[in-house]
Amino acid sequence: MSATVIDGKAIAARMLAATRVEAAALTNEGWAPRLVSISVGDVAAAELYVRNQSRQAERAGVGFEARNYPDTISLEQLTGVLQGLNADPRVNGIIIQRPLPQHIPVKALQRAVHPLKDVEGMHPASIGNIVYNDLALGPCTAVASVEILKTLPLKIEGLDVTVIGHSEIVGKPIAFLMMGLGATVTVCHHMTRQVSVHSRQADAVFVAAGRPGLVTGEMLKPGAALIDIGINRIEGPDGPKTVGDADFDSCAEVAGWITPVPGGVGPVTVATLMKNAVLAARMQMEHYREAYRAAE
Repeated sequence: MSATVIDGKAIAARMLAATRVEAAALTNEGWAPRLVSISVGDVAAAELYVRNQSRQAERAGVGFEARNYPDTISLEQLTGVLQGLNADPRVNGIIIQRPLPQHIPVKALQRAVHPLKDVEGMHPASIGNIVYNDLALGPCTAVASVEILKTLPLKIEGLDVTVIGHSEIVGKPIAFLMMGLGATVTVCHHMTRQVSVHSRQADAVFVAAGRPGLVTGEMLKPGAALIDIGINRIEGPDGPKTVGDADFDSCAEVAGWITPVPGGVGPVTVATLMKNAVLAARMQMEHYREAYRAAE
């Protein structure tokens, strides 16, 4: 293996330490950051994520409350819950856990969260702000992926980047974020005829397509950075295991840097969520103070 394996846990630890300092400063000003997690129905699928978020929130000095509602709750009732949280100044961020029951469309809930409390960066306004290079409360996974690339000894300006996958919350935002930093970006998707032609020309490749083993070593330029965002459960010889969208072994023989799965983008995504929570608390504090001054 020639690639340097990027330690996402170490990057996340540095981010959480910095976030903790910011959270303490806000708490001293009377604005202790606080997140509320919303899950619906059987929480087994989301339980691991909720526990992890709760642990990282504690490390970051951010309050965390997990709420679970029965799967019989209606969209209207759940929207009412979100409206109450939007109006509560003690709540600075709202997390919508997936999966949700079929009668609860996730996009409807994401739109119902106030943009100032959208710590996941999923509200259409948060996604749209990226077009204007406004990174306040950006989509956590996309922002985390770009932050990882920024830790490498690569000059971002003029960098040739290929993004494989064009989802609204990962692929497309990464493309806009990288363009905002001065990179030249190519976006590939399921209708791209020859993905490898584009990926072999790239200095950095982001892959978020939900297909294990999609990217292989022969698809990479020697020395390129590979940021693997995929999370897939597959059957291995020793039972189920978690893998990314890249064939790690073959890619590690060619790439200069590579993120492991797990332990790469995942921890940095949660750290970005906590950073967003603190940023949201500060934005709300300033919003309320400005409103108070205007009312005087």
